[in-house]
Amino acid sequence: MIADVLDSPEARQTVYPLSVSFYHEAGKLGLIGEEVELLDGVIFKKMPKSPLHQYLARKLQRLLAALVPSGYFVDRESPITCVSSEPEPDVAVFTGSSDDYQSAHPTTAELVIEISISTQQRDRSKAAVYAEAGVKEYWIIEPDLNLVTLHTNPQATGYATRQIFTAQDLVPSTIFPAFTLRLADLTA
Repeated sequence: MIADVLDSPEARQTVYPLSVSFYHEAGKLGLIGEEVELLDGVIFKKMPKSPLHQYLARKLQRLLAALVPSGYFVDRESPITCVSSEPEPDVAVFTGSSDDYQSAHPTTAELVIEISISTQQRDRSKAAVYAEAGVKEYWIIEPDLNLVTLHTNPQATGYATRQIFTAQDLVPSTIFPAFTLRLADLTA
């Protein structure tokens, strides 16, 4: 099986990483579908979205859209084109308006939220990708564990600050002060 092959450290060292431009071209040619995303030069199949995942993503999108000031917009599953990745975060806040991105995807975001139900390890590894892209704030919401992890202060190698909050804690955004979240309220 392919999973067994990838478990081998020797195999992982010999995998040829794909460029973002090759990824885009493969998509245009129909060689890959929309159910994938590129992370660190490797194409990953996206996991199916559970009803809880979709519910939380919609609720977060509505909350953020009502709170972010003009000059920003909130989107779901919108690609962010990075150096060697093109993740599609569950919810993100971008500068400008959606009209600004007719010919190219955003290259960064102010705030990114991933809802992590069955993708905890992958979402944790995305922190390095988002930090490298200059995403100012990265949230991982884990409803099954009743945790929110807030990453701030992006550096070239990752986020300098990581805070973990429980379901009863009030999580404050450092980028958008009007946006605070208590996971227990969100899932109630």
